[in-house]
Amino acid sequence: MPTTFSARIGCVVALTPERRAELLALLDDEQRLRAEYPKVSEYLDVAPTLAGTGDAQADAAFDLRFLHYATGGSEVSANPYWDIVAPSVSERAGCQVVNGGNPEGSARLAYAQMTLQALYAYAIPSPETLEWVAAFCAGQRVVELGAGRGYWAAQLARMGMNVAAYDHEPPDKVDNASFPRAGEQTNVWHPVGSLDEFERTRADYVLFLCWPPGWGSTMASEALAAFEKSGGERLIFMGQPRGGMTGDGAFFDALSAGWELAAEDTQYVSWWNLADMAQGWVRR
Repeated sequence: MPTTFSARIGCVVALTPERRAELLALLDDEQRLRAEYPKVSEYLDVAPTLAGTGDAQADAAFDLRFLHYATGGSEVSANPYWDIVAPSVSERAGCQVVNGGNPEGSARLAYAQMTLQALYAYAIPSPETLEWVAAFCAGQRVVELGAGRGYWAAQLARMGMNVAAYDHEPPDKVDNASFPRAGEQTNVWHPVGSLDEFERTRADYVLFLCWPPGWGSTMASEALAAFEKSGGERLIFMGQPRGGMTGDGAFFDALSAGWELAAEDTQYVSWWNLADMAQGWVRR
């Protein structure tokens, strides 16, 4: 870990003296850092070896935010993912993207992207997108399938929404390759039940699919078929278009055949190298 890193703490991120002392102590104890926050330790080791955005100050500020928010727990931030990436958002072709001010992003940001997705979620929950979800749901209960760590569910619940989250591999109960356990960091942000616990009764809720797996997985189409069978009428989909990393062909076929695109979040924030989106669909 670069010796200059400790010296710059507090220069970019506003910290209380107590928090600054905590971070300095953590950096000085590499064994503890690796044991309690392995993903943060890995990032701080690898990031300086990768090409940055071309703005050294912006890259350093990102690293400091990463360290501060990823190790601070809920006492520091209820939405650390957003607090880490927000200052690195720029507009590109009318879209909001995390690129650190460089249209091409950087290898360093790409590494941060993979780390943050494993720690929190694949889609970025900006305050504007959370408000968009709340508006589309209009007070209805939300059920998220494939919820991962329940990070999105936690953000929506903080807004007063009624949210239930389920995953085939709840990260706090079983090993989940996409969301591995990481020392002292939070395994789940909201209670996440197994799919076996999901009650397949009448769908008087909004189904939320956030980055359902693609590449041969039928999870998205099966979830949509069951939702249709139980009378479901409103769906939020966050992910990439047909042919991308989310959803299977049958899922997009079913949307085209029986659903109408009712809303799309124009302020949705994505990583610069992804083409994901947030859409609201209603049953025809």
